[in-house]
Amino acid sequence: MKKRVLKLTSMIVIVVMSLSMFVGCSSKPTSKESSTTKPTTNSTTKSKTTKGVDIGIVLPTKDEPRWVQDETRFKDALKDTDYSVEILFSQGSSAKEKENVDALLAKNIKVLIICPHDGDAAAAAAEAAKKDGVKVISYDRLITNTDAIDYYVTFDSIAVGQAQAQYLVDKASGTGNPLYLYAGAASDNNAFLFFEGAWSVLQPKIADGTFVIKNSNEAIALQDKATLTREEMSKIISQVTTNWDFNEAKSKAEAHLTVAKAEDKGDVFVLAPNDGTSRSIADVFKADTDVTNYVITGQDAEKASIQYIIDGKQSMTVFKDVRTLVKDSINMTLLLLKGTVPETTGSYDNGKIDVKAKQTEVIVVDQENVKAALIDSGYYDAKEFTGLD
Repeated sequence: MKKRVLKLTSMIVIVVMSLSMFVGCSSKPTSKESSTTKPTTNSTTKSKTTKGVDIGIVLPTKDEPRWVQDETRFKDALKDTDYSVEILFSQGSSAKEKENVDALLAKNIKVLIICPHDGDAAAAAAEAAKKDGVKVISYDRLITNTDAIDYYVTFDSIAVGQAQAQYLVDKASGTGNPLYLYAGAASDNNAFLFFEGAWSVLQPKIADGTFVIKNSNEAIALQDKATLTREEMSKIISQVTTNWDFNEAKSKAEAHLTVAKAEDKGDVFVLAPNDGTSRSIADVFKADTDVTNYVITGQDAEKASIQYIIDGKQSMTVFKDVRTLVKDSINMTLLLLKGTVPETTGSYDNGKIDVKAKQTEVIVVDQENVKAALIDSGYYDAKEFTGLD
């Protein structure tokens, strides 16, 4: 009996000791397990998501057809690659733009492509990306006053303005032709480049009397100067800016024609900065009974403006083949992801550094070549338009 009790007691002790060892092992985490429970952070102490995105793209707004088309083209350009992409829109807000960039940085992007709403304001977003070791490509519009930009992919913006102005010059005859000037947003560096290009062509024809400025006393005060400083351009642009907004363009044009005398109308020439504003301004000039004819510029080759050109409501557009711009941006991005230095064709002073740039050519499109430039090239389908021969 004693032996059985002793044997039973020994078994109980062994079981209890085993349980104690098991509990002890499972109650204390190892040092390896402890480190994985802590959130990983980057240099700006933001938590990163586990699943990353390779390429982040930030575009200015979904309210303009141009940028929606860009979204589609970026996705198409990357669909056959092994890289992931996320595209966000800033909706005309620099604050939202910065939020978008921060959100993309939190997903471990390696390359940021950004078209800034405001060149100066976007510097903070670019600097945050640089701090995280992300390559930054300024797309179409230049981010200014920062050294955080690696590359700039753009059309030759000065050439765009020159092409617009040259079209007006080529259509003008005699002297005293009324000239109405409009510009993009003063917050957009491209608006200055467009205007710089246009002024270089228009100013000699203003000086010789071919054109007479009718809607800007700032421009009239500077009309004898062939080359304008940034500050001088700013004075004119601030007075005739459309802010790239259709409604603001319409309101400004209405205000200008309301105060203009009948002799300041007739056959008029209008420098409009892009297609959206061009259509708005054209509608206003067309509705004024004292305007007998108008020649008006544009850029971007938006579908609505191509129909306007076919219908004779808009004179021309500067076709910037966004397919090429997107292709150049993606080719540059893929090279950067592979650790290769991309080729560039020029540089732009952003106020802080000379940013290496890849430039794309532009084409003037009007009724005479609209089919060859946009339909035959496959950019648009003929069935998207009416009245196209």
